[in-house]
Amino acid sequence: MSDETPYARLTPDLVLDAVTACGLWPDGRLLALNSYENRVWQVGLEDASPVIAKFYRPGRWSDAAILEEHTFAQELADAELPVVAPRTFAGRTLLHHDGYRYALSPRHGGRAPSLESADQLKWLGRLIARIHMVGARSAFAHRGRIDRDTLIAHPMHAVLASSLLPAVSRDRYRHAVERVDRLVAARFEAIGPVRTLRLHGDCHPGNVLWTDTGPHFVDLDDARTGPAVQDLWMLAHDERAMEVLLEGYASMRDFDHAELALIPALRAMRQVHYAGWIAARWHDPAFPAAFPFAAESRWWEQHITDLHEQADELE
Repeated sequence: MSDETPYARLTPDLVLDAVTACGLWPDGRLLALNSYENRVWQVGLEDASPVIAKFYRPGRWSDAAILEEHTFAQELADAELPVVAPRTFAGRTLLHHDGYRYALSPRHGGRAPSLESADQLKWLGRLIARIHMVGARSAFAHRGRIDRDTLIAHPMHAVLASSLLPAVSRDRYRHAVERVDRLVAARFEAIGPVRTLRLHGDCHPGNVLWTDTGPHFVDLDDARTGPAVQDLWMLAHDERAMEVLLEGYASMRDFDHAELALIPALRAMRQVHYAGWIAARWHDPAFPAAFPFAAESRWWEQHITDLHEQADELE
C-alpha cells in the first residue's frame, strides 16, 4: 500500500469481503459515496437494510483517535441524539481487513436541510447544543484541536512542498498565509480564553441529513476539540441566520457570545487548510479528478487574493 495511492487495492471485491468477514451477507450491490479523505461505500445486504462501510485513510488518525470518534458517536447515540454510530462486531467497532481499517454503520438517508427556514435553524441550534452538552462531559486525549498549527502551519508547508503552487506565486502565497496567521493569533489573543469541548468539528450542511422526523448528523471523522462556535458558523449564511441558530442553541445551553468574534479567524483558517489539504493529497488519483482547478495558476492567484481579503476582515 503506497502513501501516494493508499486505496489502489480497495476493489469492490475487497469491500464485499470486508463486510462478509463481519458475518453479514452482501447481495452484491455497491454504491460509492462522495468522500475523498476516506473511502465510503453503501453495501446492500441480503434480507437486511444496507450498511455504510467507511475505510479510513492510512496514516491520518491513530487507532486510538478513531476509537475516540466511535466512543463519542456512541455517547451521543446513547443520549438519544440523532447521530449515526458505528456497529459493533465481536466487541469491536474498528475493524481490520487486508491491511485496511474500516467501520460499518447503519444507513440513514435524508435530504439537505433548508437553511433559509427559521424553524430548521432553531432545530439545528437545539440539536448542536445537546451535542455540546455531551461533548463537555469529558475530553479527547488522542484527537486534534482547532488551532493554528493544525489549520495554518501544516497546510502552508504542504502547499509550499507541492508542485501545484506556481514558483512565481510562492513568496506572495507565503506572505498571505503569514499575514493571516499573525492576525488569527491576534484575534484569539484579543478574545482571551474560551471554553473548549469535544465537537462534531465539520458541521457543514453536507453532514446534516433531514427527514420527516427531523435532522441527524453524520461523519464525525473531523471531531476535534475547540470552541462551540466552530459547530455553528458553517450553518449560518448571514448574521440573521446565526441569530436564529443561537436562539435555538441558547434554549438548551449557554453560549458565550464573545466567541462570535472568532468566526472570521475560523473562516480564514479553514480556507488555508482547504488548499493545504488538496496539495497534501494530490497524489491520490481521486484528487486531480475532483479538484482539477488546483492545477491552474489562476486558482492560486485567486486563493492568495481571498486570503488577503480574509486578513482585511480580521484587521
